[in-house]
Amino acid sequence: MARRSDHSREEIRAMALAAAQQIVTEQGFAALNARKIASAIGYTVGTLYLVFKNLDDLFLQLNARTLDDLHAALADTASAHADCEQRLKALAHAYVDFACEHTQRWELIFQHRLPPGETLPQWYQVKISAVFGLVEAALAELAPERSSAQVAEAARALWGGVHGICILALTNKLGVGGATSPRASVESLVTHYLYGFRALTGS
Repeated sequence: MARRSDHSREEIRAMALAAAQQIVTEQGFAALNARKIASAIGYTVGTLYLVFKNLDDLFLQLNARTLDDLHAALADTASAHADCEQRLKALAHAYVDFACEHTQRWELIFQHRLPPGETLPQWYQVKISAVFGLVEAALAELAPERSSAQVAEAARALWGGVHGICILALTNKLGVGGATSPRASVESLVTHYLYGFRALTGS
């Protein structure tokens, strides 16, 4: 068993998050607990709580790593497409690909719930906004006459649909309604949504 002096607080934090990520990836959210994380890094549960406020704090920071990875993947995709419509389609496909490749980590973002009365910290909301910002930038370019509020609402509506396709695909329910593949469904959703988004004029 390692002594607390063997690593700095920041090193223990990084070790714990790496261990938690591995546990989630290999065993799922249900297997993630403080004792298992502490055991994986050779420290006590008490040491974890010297680095994290509580287990919810650890989960938030773990999800933040996933959001950073998701943003990086989407940003790379966005930079490869100058045309805003093609960029939005590529972003949607990249989102589905990320969810399929990192399913357990992706699901943890939505499975974790804070205790009643607690809200997401500002630093975490910034990371969520950064992901949506890539979609908003393309939508604003597609329809420059729309207000920032309209663009933000459209980004969340469109991505709600893309997210729903991900969930159906990952739970093997996509074919129940006759859909052929998540890729085809995403292509159809984005194509038709953007057609309406450009055609309508909002006040």
